[in-house]
Amino acid sequence: MAQSGMTKYDPLVTVERLTVSIESELAIAVREAAEADEQNVSAWLADAARRQLATRGLRDVVAAWEREHGVFSDEELAAARALVDG
Repeated sequence: MAQSGMTKYDPLVTVERLTVSIESELAIAVREAAEADEQNVSAWLADAARRQLATRGLRDVVAAWEREHGVFSDEELAAARALVDG
């Protein structure tokens, strides 16, 4: 069951309310995904934002490594994909 209303936050966590506009179809999909994950929309979107920021950080690390050591070969990328895909 999805949570409704506000979630209590740790008193040490600063929370800021944001207003965002997204396409209607995307909003519906987000609400459905949050409900399926038993989260409220705010928590679901915060988690998605954290993952996106982590991905951006990883891209920066990879780019820095490639500047120093050269671009990953097709074989190296295939091996990495195989590890990720399990």
